Amino acid sequence: MSLADISARIVAATQASGRDVNSVHLIAVSKVQPLERVESVLTAGHRLFGENYVQEAAGKWPDLRARFGAVSVHMIGPLQTNKAKVAVELFDAIHTVDRPSLAEKLARLSQDRGQCPELFVQVNTGAEPQKAGVLPDDLDAFLTMCRGLDLPVQGLMCIPPEGEDSAPHFVMLAAMAARNGLSGLSMGMSGDFEAAIAAGATHVRVGSAIFGARTYAN
Repeated sequence: MSLADISARIVAATQASGRDVNSVHLIAVSKVQPLERVESVLTAGHRLFGENYVQEAAGKWPDLRARFGAVSVHMIGPLQTNKAKVAVELFDAIHTVDRPSLAEKLARLSQDRGQCPELFVQVNTGAEPQKAGVLPDDLDAFLTMCRGLDLPVQGLMCIPPEGEDSAPHFVMLAAMAARNGLSGLSMGMSGDFEAAIAAGATHVRVGSAIFGARTYAN
């Protein structure tokens, strides 16, 4: 698989759903990928990337941005509150707002800076106890709190339970976004992004299918 292959599949899925081909954004998930692979995708012209770890992104993207020009980098992994200051300065969007303490910290930082990354609220659609995210029943109240803090919430994000059919979770997330007047839907990964697009995804997060398998350090 390659960037061109994935892009072509996204276009086909978008057209099959009767949507504008420009309505879906491909986030190339570059976490724990060798630098030469990331540079290869940048050289191919792609400019939207996703990272899971603040420290890794901070060590990688300032130099890459200086070399390749305008690049949008999104935080798609869990964000510790004590790393929020670095995150708001480094990332163009944060997809994992998932608790009041983080929302309050982001609001304070944004007020101090006079600007804020685009924000997505992560929803734990499967109500999995080990997984981050706002529970579906708590979402409306959490969004009300975020709006009271003047946070620019653009949409919702989810990671469906492993081993389950993702489609019902995508449909659930889309319904929750529509109910709350949100247009952004960050959902779908390498194995299910076409189902996510059919349900209305605006951002799909694809890593290994573009870059190849990751090798984690022991």
